[in-house]
Amino acid sequence: MKIVRIAIVSESFLPSLNGVTTSVCRVLDRLADLGHEALVVCPGPAPETYRGFRVHTVRGVTLRQFRVGLPSWEIESALRAFRPDVVHAASPFGLGARGLAAARNLGIPTVAIYQTDMPSYLGQHAGPLRGRIESTSWRWIRHLHSLADITLAPSSATMDELAAHGIPRVALWSRGVDTELYDPARRSDPDVEALRACVAPNGETIIGYVGRLAPEKEVHRLQEVHDLPGTCLVIVGDGPTRDRLERLLPKAHFLGYRSGVPLAQAYAALDVFMHTGTRETFGQTLQEAMAAGLPVVAPAMGGPLDIVKPGVTGLLFDPAHPGALRQAVGGLVNDEAMRTRMGVSARGKVEQRGWARMVDQLLEFYADVVTPAHLRRVA
Repeated sequence: MKIVRIAIVSESFLPSLNGVTTSVCRVLDRLADLGHEALVVCPGPAPETYRGFRVHTVRGVTLRQFRVGLPSWEIESALRAFRPDVVHAASPFGLGARGLAAARNLGIPTVAIYQTDMPSYLGQHAGPLRGRIESTSWRWIRHLHSLADITLAPSSATMDELAAHGIPRVALWSRGVDTELYDPARRSDPDVEALRACVAPNGETIIGYVGRLAPEKEVHRLQEVHDLPGTCLVIVGDGPTRDRLERLLPKAHFLGYRSGVPLAQAYAALDVFMHTGTRETFGQTLQEAMAAGLPVVAPAMGGPLDIVKPGVTGLLFDPAHPGALRQAVGGLVNDEAMRTRMGVSARGKVEQRGWARMVDQLLEFYADVVTPAHLRRVA
């Protein structure tokens, strides 16, 4: 069956910029290119349309700089009016849970995308109640994902975690990366050369991090490498822990939030990319750095286990072992030939992971919840 009408209920959308928003926009881009019809349901305020698709907003509140949609019965009305073939719940928790329930009430097939490790995120802000908050969150997640016909996890480690918590019907769907925006050729751009000269005037090896500056990202781990001889540290991003990190890493260059071409230029200016979070369901910035031709260093936990091939595209370190990050980065800093070899391999690994290919895989999941493969008519 050809899917032509998809309703995406998303916990986040423009103008908020984060991993969920990016994934939803890339899916919508591909749906538009292929001529499908789509509706977006998300927290307001948001643009009225995106790529010609209508955006239906619901009331929301702002919590810790995030816009959170309030579950509403109007979601069911919006779905009934649009009559989608399938409902796509993007990182469901509150708004998405209501969307899944509404779809079940209306008899519409559903696909849930698990993207954010909400139990860990909430637990980090719960103090002595962390254990109770995490267990309660998992009970809620188990309930809401039981409403979906299939849950798509971004990595094998996340699949295992979901299975361990009793989440049913889980399959693997990774994320795409823009291999045109993030390109090793940008390294010769005049703006990139100027940025390198600014942060590393004496030809230092530039090591860097890109991402949100928040407790769950564990950016404080960069203290291990901030004084590596012959290097300079660049941090791209913003968030609630920026002030504390600027005090912790006084020699680092904080470039602030970047997106689009300026972000691609920041990647291109680096020599080594570091990922610090140990609770990542995937690790999109690793893919972006690899597309830019960089060797990458990441914790040997969670999503990065699927992305980084140790000794080939980068290195994995044991986050429980003090000094492991410094040792891994130091080895790359001291061996330019290894950096070059790994950067070429990293680019090669992600060249076939463009968003168009990933969304085409998603369309197969859509089709399977509408009409299972063994029931489809063979042309």
